[in-house]
Amino acid sequence: MKLQVTPEIEIIEEVKTELEPLYRVIIHNDDVTPMDFVVNVLTSIFVLFQPDALEVMLVAHYKGAAYVQTLPKTEAGKRINKAHFAAGLEGYPLHFSMEPE
Repeated sequence: MKLQVTPEIEIIEEVKTELEPLYRVIIHNDDVTPMDFVVNVLTSIFVLFQPDALEVMLVAHYKGAAYVQTLPKTEAGKRINKAHFAAGLEGYPLHFSMEPE
């Protein structure tokens, strides 16, 4: 006589999760904030590579605004707040905004 063992099967209900909406981060030009400070914010807070940060800064400088990156809404807000805080500590009016993707 053979003993047959059947594995236990657990049924897991599918949980639907909504992904957070994506937002585009935009940097706005001003005539006060030094270019090197802007590049530093873009590399340290928005984690852009130096050449990309330089290009974003120059586009904003010449066109008035530039696209930085697309992030989930909460993360975009956190990074924008950090950038505004860092600029405020130095007395610069550096400004970022975000818009739905």
